Amino acid sequence: MELTQFSSQIGRFTPLVWVMLLGNFFVRASYYMVWPFLAVILYSKYGLSATEVGVLLTGSAVFAVLLGFYTGNLADRFGRFALLYTAASVGVLAFTALALAEQLWAFCLAVFFACMPRTLWDAPSKALLSDELSNGQDRELALHLLYFLVNVGAAIGPLFGLWAGLNGEQFSFIYTAFAYLGLLLALILKQSGAVKNEDSAQQAHVPSFKSWLAILRQDTRFLWVLLATFLVYLVYGQGDSSLVQYLTRAEVPELAVLVSSLIITNSLVIVIFQFPLLHVMRNWSIQSRLYCGGGILVLSQVMMAINPVYGFWGWIGAIAVLSFSEAIMFSNINIYIDRMAPSHLKASYFGAAGLCSLGFAFAPLVGGVLLDWGSGAVLFIAMAIASVKALYLYKLAESASE
Repeated sequence: MELTQFSSQIGRFTPLVWVMLLGNFFVRASYYMVWPFLAVILYSKYGLSATEVGVLLTGSAVFAVLLGFYTGNLADRFGRFALLYTAASVGVLAFTALALAEQLWAFCLAVFFACMPRTLWDAPSKALLSDELSNGQDRELALHLLYFLVNVGAAIGPLFGLWAGLNGEQFSFIYTAFAYLGLLLALILKQSGAVKNEDSAQQAHVPSFKSWLAILRQDTRFLWVLLATFLVYLVYGQGDSSLVQYLTRAEVPELAVLVSSLIITNSLVIVIFQFPLLHVMRNWSIQSRLYCGGGILVLSQVMMAINPVYGFWGWIGAIAVLSFSEAIMFSNINIYIDRMAPSHLKASYFGAAGLCSLGFAFAPLVGGVLLDWGSGAVLFIAMAIASVKALYLYKLAESASE
């Protein structure tokens, strides 16, 4: 992307678009400052076992994903801001409760609600970006920037937390509550610029949730995309859970150094190469971008399957390849969904797409079963096959649109 074109597109971003982009960045950064310590607090202060912690976090995450499917339709029917205000308000209350709760039941209830804001926010915020930017290329850039800033926030958050001396104290959750409060106030100040879009969205005929389900069942192309993306997320999820479990079981030397290096590699590749990749692929069709990213994903799984378990640099290389695939696919999946969705059902489609995150939720379970039943090689070969299947499903979706 040429610098002058980039500057021109950035100049067309409305103040509300910047609230969406920067708000996501600050919320995500503050979230990762403290959320990694949650399991530590549940164990050290409340004495929960690893299984109990897993049940609490997985159950909360799955409920939040299912809730997002429903609330996406609500955002189309009653306006984006009603859901955005709800998301930010729940974030303020939930993370304040996490900071102050003393009883186990109160803390667990707060954990349950703390998983909701991200899901409640996701679909209406992306739909609002689409409402605010009439130019298709501007929307694409905004969605790329959204993914980029979320990753930067996720990378900077833990480092800032360490620099600030946040070592897992429960009260640290108050910082995330303040980030959500700032986001809520920014929304209130900037809403006036989007009133026109909100009114037009409400005037359109938006079906009830039951009617929306009937429409969804008939949209074969979108259903293929959902299934393909679920498989893609299932594969990516192995890098966060099953890979670490595999390396731990194998008693790899200097495991902490290796895991930290993998996380840093993933973040650096995405942050450094996302926009150069966007420039290279600027004239490619969205399907070609997904095929390219999917092909690289297959390659990464093959590399993991054949890499010796003690091969330090082999794991680094495989994760770098995986991260290239992620940099291509994640933002382009959002762009693909934005193009498929009718203008009056943007949030409904993004909400339905949130169901694909169940791939991340089920990744530890699927990976654990494959590791117990087979080996690391079996796990990654199975994920390579799943990646090929996802490419086939994307191809079916493309054929359905012709």
